[in-house]
Amino acid sequence: MKEEKKLAPKPEKKVIGRREMVALPELDIAEIEAKIDTGAFTSAIHCSDIHEETSPNGKKIICVELLDPSHPQYNHKKLRFAEYDLREIKSSFGEVQQRYVIRTTIELFGEVMEAEFSLSDRSDMKYPVLIGRTLLKGRFIVDVSRKNVSQKYKIKQKQKHTNL
Repeated sequence: MKEEKKLAPKPEKKVIGRREMVALPELDIAEIEAKIDTGAFTSAIHCSDIHEETSPNGKKIICVELLDPSHPQYNHKKLRFAEYDLREIKSSFGEVQQRYVIRTTIELFGEVMEAEFSLSDRSDMKYPVLIGRTLLKGRFIVDVSRKNVSQKYKIKQKQKHTNL
């Protein structure tokens, strides 16, 4: 007689909209609007002055300015990453570009998760952060008729806690 294996229940996927307010805690961004893009494989963050340098100990690092001076949340901070990849990524225009990719945390629906982000100049794009399907897969379902679902969820959670 065959033994039945009990599978752990799959976590319920949360519904998100076509745009969401997210936080990037390790990058000191408490709230920024992100476009949800199921056509994009990798998530992306708008950076300017992206370049590679050699650190004092001889290791290669990448240096970037998060966002750019025209963005309201620009904070003049130069960020340095010792751990990164250089990958070929297809742009929204279909051209393959070499881009630096980092791992950092993102907060959505009060949940902090680690994700990969390509660093690119998105100054000609409306949204500085793009959430691609690698981050979405297995966690979220996108309802394109909605937006800022996670922010509304966050507000409800705060109200629930204040009413206790």
